[in-house]
Amino acid sequence: MADRPEGVAAELLGRLERAWNEADGRAFGEPFAPDADFVNIRGEHHRGREAIAAGHEAIFHSIYEGSTVVYEPTGARELPGGVILAHAGATLRAPSGPLAGEHNSMLSLVLVPGGGGWEIAAFHNTLVTPPRP
Repeated sequence: MADRPEGVAAELLGRLERAWNEADGRAFGEPFAPDADFVNIRGEHHRGREAIAAGHEAIFHSIYEGSTVVYEPTGARELPGGVILAHAGATLRAPSGPLAGEHNSMLSLVLVPGGGGWEIAAFHNTLVTPPRP
């Protein structure tokens, strides 16, 4: 397990990326704290590891079927109390469906020490709209 904030963030984002690209909702939910908060690009607020896992399992077999994601950490720093604030860019590629195409977003994560290592306590995903010509 990485000790530096950047390493902790990269490890957790890597786990999320692998789970997404394998369309494994259960694995996607594993890095989250049991009482985690997750805000998606539509502003929907999901609470708890189980809800996050189930929601991702559902979208992996519907609107995001066959999609891939790449997470690029852009920074991480320790805050008072021993938590980590991390940010990352995300590029989602969906081959078909209502969200076909490439979409970019910015992630904000709050990482906390948990029973088995670091966990994601909060995850906020904000869609980045392309600049207008």
